[in-house]
Amino acid sequence: MNPEDRKYTREHEWLLLEGSADGTALVGITHYAQDQLGDVVYVELPSVGDGVGYLAKMGEIESVKAVSDLYSPITGEVAEVNGRLAQEPELVNNDPFGDGWMLRVTISDPSEMDGLLDAAAYDEYIGQL
Repeated sequence: MNPEDRKYTREHEWLLLEGSADGTALVGITHYAQDQLGDVVYVELPSVGDGVGYLAKMGEIESVKAVSDLYSPITGEVAEVNGRLAQEPELVNNDPFGDGWMLRVTISDPSEMDGLLDAAAYDEYIGQL
């Protein structure tokens, strides 16, 4: 079961709204995504101040199995990057919904969240994969 306090993409990223819809949100990848990747060894993320676009590539994640693109669930500006991932990329595996978060984004277009999946819809989606 995925946390019900988040929204999800079909590319397996999550968004956790912090405060109001025109505020900030944490972004990361789901348990399903990290499980499919295997042991994460490197995460490439945008820098603070960079813009990210709705469902546009925002970085890469490398595991012992593969390199995969990361996609932003929202348009906005990167307010913070989880600096711990540079030295501890395994946090993505160990705690994808907590310490393994990737970005804090200042939201530009809150209406984009309407296109994301809630936890029940995401659970149903991954059950079909």
